[in-house]
Amino acid sequence: MQRPYQRLFLNIAMVFAMAMSFLGCEDQYKRVGEEKADPVYPQGVAQDYVLRYTETVKALNTQDSSDTRLIAVLRSPVSEDYTNLRFKYRTFPKGLEVKHYDEQGRVSTIVADSAIIYDQTNLVDLRGNVVMETFDGKRLEAEQLYWDRRSEWIFTESRFTLSNPEEGTVLNGRGMDFNRDFTYFNAHKTGGEMLVKED
Repeated sequence: MQRPYQRLFLNIAMVFAMAMSFLGCEDQYKRVGEEKADPVYPQGVAQDYVLRYTETVKALNTQDSSDTRLIAVLRSPVSEDYTNLRFKYRTFPKGLEVKHYDEQGRVSTIVADSAIIYDQTNLVDLRGNVVMETFDGKRLEAEQLYWDRRSEWIFTESRFTLSNPEEGTVLNGRGMDFNRDFTYFNAHKTGGEMLVKED
Protein backbone atom coordinates (compact mmCIF):
# COMPACT_ATOMS: atom_id res chain seq x y z
CA MET A 1 0.00 0.00 0.00
CA GLN A 2 2.88 2.35 0.47
CA ARG A 3 4.04 2.01 -3.17
CA PRO A 4 1.14 3.96 -4.79
CA TYR A 5 1.59 6.81 -2.29
CA GLN A 6 5.33 6.84 -2.89
CA ARG A 7 4.75 7.08 -6.65
CA LEU A 8 2.20 9.91 -6.13
CA PHE A 9 4.64 11.83 -3.90
CA LEU A 10 7.42 11.27 -6.42
CA ASN A 11 5.21 12.65 -9.26
CA ILE A 12 4.21 15.67 -7.19
CA ALA A 13 7.86 16.30 -6.29
CA MET A 14 8.85 16.08 -10.01
CA VAL A 15 6.08 18.51 -11.07
CA PHE A 16 7.08 20.91 -8.29
CA ALA A 17 10.78 20.71 -9.27
CA MET A 18 9.93 21.35 -12.96
CA ALA A 19 7.74 24.34 -12.05
CA MET A 20 10.52 25.80 -9.88
CA SER A 21 13.06 25.40 -12.68
CA PHE A 22 10.78 27.21 -15.17
CA LEU A 23 10.11 30.04 -12.72
CA GLY A 24 13.83 30.30 -11.98
CA CYS A 25 14.61 30.77 -15.71
CA GLU A 26 12.51 33.92 -16.04
CA ASP A 27 14.71 36.94 -16.71
CA GLN A 28 14.81 39.36 -13.83
CA TYR A 29 16.48 42.38 -15.43
CA LYS A 30 14.61 45.63 -15.80
CA ARG A 31 13.72 46.57 -19.38
CA VAL A 32 14.78 50.04 -20.50
CA GLY A 33 15.00 52.10 -23.69
CA GLU A 34 13.35 50.82 -26.86
CA GLU A 35 12.65 47.42 -25.25
CA LYS A 36 10.42 49.09 -22.67
CA ALA A 37 8.80 51.68 -24.94
CA ASP A 38 5.19 51.07 -25.83
CA PRO A 39 4.43 51.15 -29.55
CA VAL A 40 3.21 54.53 -30.81
CA TYR A 41 0.41 54.69 -33.35
CA PRO A 42 -0.83 57.74 -35.26
CA GLN A 43 -4.27 59.08 -34.46
CA GLY A 44 -4.91 59.40 -38.18
CA VAL A 45 -3.41 58.50 -41.55
CA ALA A 46 -4.28 60.47 -44.70
CA GLN A 47 -3.71 59.25 -48.25
CA ASP A 48 -3.01 61.74 -51.07
CA TYR A 49 -2.62 64.51 -48.51
CA VAL A 50 -2.91 68.14 -49.72
CA LEU A 51 -2.67 71.13 -47.37
CA ARG A 52 -3.03 74.74 -48.51
CA TYR A 53 -1.63 77.56 -46.35
CA THR A 54 -3.38 80.89 -46.90
CA GLU A 55 -3.43 84.27 -45.20
CA THR A 56 -5.82 87.16 -45.36
CA VAL A 57 -4.73 90.26 -47.20
CA LYS A 58 -5.80 92.51 -44.30
CA ALA A 59 -6.41 91.96 -40.59
CA LEU A 60 -9.97 90.86 -39.81
CA ASN A 61 -12.39 91.61 -37.00
CA THR A 62 -15.07 89.15 -35.89
CA GLN A 63 -17.49 89.62 -38.78
CA ASP A 64 -15.24 90.96 -41.54
CA SER A 65 -14.52 89.21 -44.79
CA SER A 66 -11.46 89.54 -47.00
CA ASP A 67 -9.63 87.96 -49.88
CA THR A 68 -6.94 85.45 -49.04
CA ARG A 69 -3.51 84.91 -50.54
CA LEU A 70 -2.08 81.45 -51.16
CA ILE A 71 1.24 81.06 -49.35
CA ALA A 72 2.09 77.37 -49.81
CA VAL A 73 0.71 74.01 -50.95
CA LEU A 74 2.02 70.82 -49.33
CA ARG A 75 1.41 67.49 -51.10
CA SER A 76 2.30 63.99 -49.94
CA PRO A 77 1.19 60.43 -50.73
CA VAL A 78 0.82 59.67 -46.98
CA SER A 79 0.58 61.82 -43.86
CA GLU A 80 0.63 60.33 -40.35
CA ASP A 81 -0.81 62.48 -37.56
CA TYR A 82 0.79 62.09 -34.10
CA THR A 83 -0.72 65.25 -32.61
CA ASN A 84 -2.41 63.11 -29.94
CA LEU A 85 0.96 62.73 -28.16
CA ARG A 86 2.47 65.08 -25.61
CA PHE A 87 5.18 66.13 -28.13
CA LYS A 88 3.04 66.65 -31.23
CA TYR A 89 4.29 65.97 -34.74
CA ARG A 90 3.21 64.87 -38.22
CA THR A 91 5.23 62.56 -40.51
CA PHE A 92 5.40 62.18 -44.27
CA PRO A 93 7.14 58.80 -44.67
CA LYS A 94 6.72 58.55 -48.45
CA GLY A 95 7.98 62.02 -49.28
CA LEU A 96 6.49 65.44 -49.83
CA GLU A 97 6.51 68.44 -52.14
CA VAL A 98 6.00 72.01 -50.96
CA LYS A 99 5.30 74.88 -53.35
CA HIS A 100 5.81 78.31 -51.79
CA TYR A 101 4.29 81.43 -53.37
CA ASP A 102 5.76 84.87 -52.69
CA GLU A 103 3.75 88.10 -52.73
CA GLN A 104 4.22 88.42 -56.50
CA GLY A 105 2.96 84.85 -57.05
CA ARG A 106 6.40 83.44 -57.96
CA VAL A 107 6.83 79.77 -57.02
CA SER A 108 9.71 78.07 -55.17
CA THR A 109 9.61 74.31 -54.48
CA ILE A 110 11.03 71.87 -51.95
CA VAL A 111 10.92 68.06 -52.37
CA ALA A 112 12.22 65.38 -49.99
CA ASP A 113 12.01 61.59 -49.56
CA SER A 114 10.50 62.01 -46.07
CA ALA A 115 9.73 64.73 -43.55
CA ILE A 116 8.61 65.41 -39.98
CA ILE A 117 6.82 68.58 -38.89
CA TYR A 118 7.11 69.29 -35.15
CA ASP A 119 4.11 71.38 -34.09
CA GLN A 120 5.41 72.77 -30.81
CA THR A 121 8.82 73.89 -32.09
CA ASN A 122 7.65 74.91 -35.61
CA LEU A 123 10.58 72.93 -37.02
CA VAL A 124 10.41 70.94 -40.27
CA ASP A 125 12.93 68.10 -40.70
CA LEU A 126 13.37 67.22 -44.40
CA ARG A 127 15.34 64.02 -45.16
CA GLY A 128 16.70 62.18 -48.17
CA ASN A 129 17.38 63.76 -51.56
CA VAL A 130 16.18 67.18 -50.46
CA VAL A 131 15.99 69.59 -53.41
CA MET A 132 15.03 73.24 -53.03
CA GLU A 133 14.53 75.36 -56.15
CA THR A 134 13.82 79.07 -56.00
CA PHE A 135 11.75 80.97 -58.54
CA ASP A 136 14.91 82.58 -59.96
CA GLY A 137 16.68 79.26 -60.69
CA LYS A 138 18.87 78.69 -57.61
CA ARG A 139 19.01 74.99 -56.72
CA LEU A 140 20.05 73.51 -53.37
CA GLU A 141 20.58 69.77 -52.89
CA ALA A 142 21.22 68.16 -49.49
CA GLU A 143 20.61 64.91 -47.64
CA GLN A 144 18.92 66.67 -44.73
CA LEU A 145 17.56 70.17 -44.28
CA TYR A 146 15.85 71.85 -41.33
CA TRP A 147 13.41 74.73 -41.73
CA ASP A 148 12.45 76.86 -38.74
CA ARG A 149 9.03 78.15 -39.77
CA ARG A 150 8.85 80.74 -36.99
CA SER A 151 12.04 82.58 -37.96
CA GLU A 152 11.93 81.46 -41.63
CA TRP A 153 15.48 80.17 -41.27
CA ILE A 154 16.87 77.09 -43.08
CA PHE A 155 19.96 75.14 -41.99
CA THR A 156 21.82 71.85 -42.31
CA GLU A 157 24.97 70.15 -41.07
CA SER A 158 25.04 67.65 -43.96
CA ARG A 159 26.76 67.92 -47.35
CA PHE A 160 25.12 70.25 -49.85
CA THR A 161 25.42 71.55 -53.41
CA LEU A 162 24.15 75.00 -54.30
CA SER A 163 24.04 76.02 -57.95
CA ASN A 164 23.18 79.46 -59.29
CA PRO A 165 22.84 79.45 -63.10
CA GLU A 166 22.42 83.23 -63.20
CA GLU A 167 25.93 83.74 -61.76
CA GLY A 168 27.35 80.47 -63.15
CA THR A 169 28.45 79.20 -59.73
CA VAL A 170 28.39 75.78 -58.07
CA LEU A 171 29.16 75.66 -54.36
CA ASN A 172 29.77 72.41 -52.46
CA GLY A 173 30.21 72.10 -48.75
CA ARG A 174 29.13 70.77 -45.40
CA GLY A 175 26.91 72.79 -43.10
CA MET A 176 25.15 76.06 -43.83
CA ASP A 177 22.30 78.31 -42.80
CA PHE A 178 20.33 80.94 -44.70
CA ASN A 179 17.06 82.83 -44.85
CA ARG A 180 14.22 81.67 -47.07
CA ASP A 181 14.91 83.96 -50.03
CA PHE A 182 18.72 83.47 -49.99
CA THR A 183 19.46 87.15 -49.30
CA TYR A 184 21.63 86.02 -46.34
CA PHE A 185 23.73 82.87 -46.67
CA ASN A 186 26.37 81.43 -44.31
CA ALA A 187 28.28 78.33 -45.48
CA HIS A 188 30.45 76.54 -42.90
CA LYS A 189 32.90 74.41 -44.96
CA THR A 190 32.89 75.06 -48.68
CA GLY A 191 34.56 74.53 -52.03
CA GLY A 192 33.27 75.05 -55.53
CA GLU A 193 33.69 76.47 -58.96
CA MET A 194 32.82 79.74 -60.59
CA LEU A 195 32.56 80.46 -64.28
CA VAL A 196 34.12 83.77 -65.29
CA LYS A 197 33.03 85.36 -68.54
CA GLU A 198 35.86 86.56 -70.76
CA ASP A 199 35.67 89.98 -72.41
